[in-house]
Amino acid sequence: MNLKEKLAQIVGWLRKPRKVSLSQKIFFVQQLGVMLKAGISLSTALKTLAQQTTSKSFKTILVDLQQDVEKGNLLSKGLERYSKIFGELFINMIKAGEVSGKLEDVLKQLFVQLKKDHDIISKVKGAMIYPMIVILMMIAIGILVLIYVIPTMSGIFTEMNIELPLATRILIYSSQFALNYGIFVSIGLAILAVIIGRVISLPQGKRQFHQLLLKTPILGRIIRKINLARFCRALSSLLKTDIPIVQSFEITAKILGNVKYKDALTEAKEKIKKGVSIEESLRPHIKLFPPVVLQMIMVGEETGALDNILEESAVFYEEDVAQTMENLPSILEPVLMIILGIAVAGMAVAVIMPMYSLSQQI
Repeated sequence: MNLKEKLAQIVGWLRKPRKVSLSQKIFFVQQLGVMLKAGISLSTALKTLAQQTTSKSFKTILVDLQQDVEKGNLLSKGLERYSKIFGELFINMIKAGEVSGKLEDVLKQLFVQLKKDHDIISKVKGAMIYPMIVILMMIAIGILVLIYVIPTMSGIFTEMNIELPLATRILIYSSQFALNYGIFVSIGLAILAVIIGRVISLPQGKRQFHQLLLKTPILGRIIRKINLARFCRALSSLLKTDIPIVQSFEITAKILGNVKYKDALTEAKEKIKKGVSIEESLRPHIKLFPPVVLQMIMVGEETGALDNILEESAVFYEEDVAQTMENLPSILEPVLMIILGIAVAGMAVAVIMPMYSLSQQI
């Protein structure tokens, strides 16, 4: 490979689209379905969407897909080149719609799937904003007090020439430690964060970390509900598009966030291949899939309406997650206020006690 070819390869890599937001995918699926239903050809629809989008990255993808479709290729074939952006669930549902001739219906189902995912993510992010702001403000105020306020007061206490209470001495030593070794502590914490991040990125480390998250009192329940909602919704969507159950389990396992759920579905998939029912294959993982979910799945298998029952279960867990996220700030607020109150009270006592001791001596 000569220099010119290498440069062209590098330029092509740099221009390659990296990411498409979930909201852009929702817009794409919704508008494409509407246009196809109105009788507009797939090629024209893709061209129109490419002209409408404001994202250069997404526009590049749509133009590429449109050119691919004009050559006679399937849309799913073009999407496979962007599998890291769209994911297997998206691509396989489009492929199933093309094979069955029900692409419009599949796009509608996919729109519901993506919209529900977007709603859950938005609820989680919205619920975490307030606690994170409070925690960051508490840390910032604490650092400012230790660096700027306490050293000034320490000089005043020294001039008083009195024996300082234990709480005051601890506060002054903490301030001195922060001033003298704060930079080293910060560097150490940064290195520790990088090491932890690397360990968690390893398969075994990630598995242990996700197991720990599931055991966390409040967070564990939320993670379970989110994964159950996505499991029910994704599996229902895939079954509605007539994708085989084994392949549906394989795709669903890849889109779930928690590794323990991925492992459970991968193990269940192998049992289903051997003819074991879905309910029986998931029963060993009853800590991840509650009895009520297993019961619903069993009923769905017996009645032949598994896709509809899973959809109903998905709605239940999605609403449960939404309600939990709405209540989370009110649950965490008293805890944060107690912690903040203890911290403020501790600092106040440490500052007031020397003043009281001095007044007693006078």
